Amino acid sequence: MSVNASIVTTTDETSRREAVETAKAAISSHKTVVIPTDTVYGIAADAFSVEGVSALLAAKGRSRQMPPPVLIFNESVLAGLADDVSEDAAALAAEFWPGALTLIFYAQPSLNWDLGETQGTVALRVPDDPTAIELLRHLGPLAVSSANKTGRPAATTAEEAMEQLGNDVEVIFDGGPRPLERGEGFDAASVLPSTIVDCTSDRLVIVREGAISVERLREVVPNLMTRAEVEAQDQAVREAQAAATETQVAMDHADYHALEPADAEPLARRAPAPESGTVVAGLVGASGVAGIDQRRVPHAQTPETKVVRDSTKPYPVDAARNLVFGAAQGAAEVLSTSEPELPECTSPEGTEAEEQVG
Repeated sequence: MSVNASIVTTTDETSRREAVETAKAAISSHKTVVIPTDTVYGIAADAFSVEGVSALLAAKGRSRQMPPPVLIFNESVLAGLADDVSEDAAALAAEFWPGALTLIFYAQPSLNWDLGETQGTVALRVPDDPTAIELLRHLGPLAVSSANKTGRPAATTAEEAMEQLGNDVEVIFDGGPRPLERGEGFDAASVLPSTIVDCTSDRLVIVREGAISVERLREVVPNLMTRAEVEAQDQAVREAQAAATETQVAMDHADYHALEPADAEPLARRAPAPESGTVVAGLVGASGVAGIDQRRVPHAQTPETKVVRDSTKPYPVDAARNLVFGAAQGAAEVLSTSEPELPECTSPEGTEAEEQVG
């Protein structure tokens, strides 16, 4: 199989210094290279080169929705790349860098780079590998992802990287098998990736468990949470809020029905009591209630309530009829001349209409 890449050995200090010049030429030309890290081999490009990052993603078969992390040579670079680094995040960096710990931060907004769809964040790590550190010291931050095609195992040797990416990279720096402490019967599938912690909020969350254990991380930041713990906590909060809402609705419902009927009745449905001796008082007097409020119950009446009973006479139907249809003057005239007995009704309307009014 024809390949484009060449392999450069970097197993000692002299060869690493020479490798720097080779890497500079490739990186400055927006090419990709393969470097050893403390976990596996990684494909690398200049983090500030749009062309280089695009070539990296294309080599792996990834889209912009899977942006690569950025490797730096020590924690002093952190402040220049990350925005709003909390004390807990700084403590993790101080304790575990260089090492297999990736920390996600909001990126400094002034940075002129394009790593993909990062939502304004950047994943940073300092690898515990002499070749990687030497290259990063001279080349600056590198966008680095595991050296493999997506869906295949990460390369743990230069030869494995050549097999998968030999046509896609400029040079492969051979630092020997990775990880460095691998023993007899080593299985590449058993290599643990770096642990990833999201540091973009006050609550630090482990989003991927890897080479550094949760217990070890909590020795530095005790309140660190796993993703499963956060999801369980958020679910408990949602259930508590739903229960509180349900309880409040039930209490409001009970309070409404506990109100006195008079209090619960809209004011628009109540009218003041009519004056004694008027036609209106006579019309409603038979109900035994002083005001036009048919929904009141007897115990809701106040001591001041006066029950109108005009027993001197029933009012003429004409007077009541005129009142209902708005003929107030006509009603007054009828009342002024009315006798105790009901007069005969001779009007052609004086049958069906009065029954309706009554």
